[in-house]
Amino acid sequence: MSAPVIPIATDRPMLVADTATMLRRRVRHLRRYLSLTIMLIAQPIVFLLLFVFVFGATMGAGLAGPGGGRDAYLAFITPAVLLMTVASVALGTAIGVATDMTEGIVARFRTMAIARSSVLTGHVAGAFVQTAAGLAVVLGVALLLGFRSDAGPLAWLGVAGMLALLTLALTWLTVALGLAAGSVETASNTPMFLVLLPFLGSGFVPVESMPAGLRWFAEYQPFTPVIDTLRGLLGVGDTAGLGTDAALAVGWCVVVTAACVLWSRRLYESRSSS
Repeated sequence: MSAPVIPIATDRPMLVADTATMLRRRVRHLRRYLSLTIMLIAQPIVFLLLFVFVFGATMGAGLAGPGGGRDAYLAFITPAVLLMTVASVALGTAIGVATDMTEGIVARFRTMAIARSSVLTGHVAGAFVQTAAGLAVVLGVALLLGFRSDAGPLAWLGVAGMLALLTLALTWLTVALGLAAGSVETASNTPMFLVLLPFLGSGFVPVESMPAGLRWFAEYQPFTPVIDTLRGLLGVGDTAGLGTDAALAVGWCVVVTAACVLWSRRLYESRSSS
């Protein structure tokens, strides 16, 4: 006999309180499975070290001429690596959501007087905490390697805002992918394209250097305006098109967030009621 379903609280104060409870649960999971967090944060650091020390001298010379080098290439790729950090942590969110959906914990939550959506918003809030820690670590490594920026406080605030919007968009996307996955293994593989997209954009080489077909894709995919916006704000790229890039980047983030929130709610209602 299935457990009785207690009416779910839906008022905003209850949602905030329940989200805070789910956030604490998520943070405890992060502490318990610290190796996963370390792996997700280590991945962009490995890419940063690999590209700077293996390809940096050659790529830097190609970017800035004979006077360029590893420092020039480090400045060029740091925004892309920050984006990859957000994407990498988002992979862990998909795994966490899929774990909840496959291990029966959601069925237990259905018997409690909690805001139904707090299960998802708790994962999103936890992802923000994990992403902030990951970005701090990766940026610290970049600074140790020699990354420098002349950006002022307002520009850095813009960088933080852009990364927050990106985190919101990618987290809700991976929440939806985790809900759509039939298993934890599927959830761990489906979002992998998020880590690959920076390589098919302006993340590691200028899009002007790509063949025509690939260049078209690189110019119009969502990550390119985000990376170019971060570069413009940090003062390590061409700032002439910063306004256009920022508008496109914010637009992409808003559209992805809105679509994935609706998708996630529909998937969650259908799966938790079955």
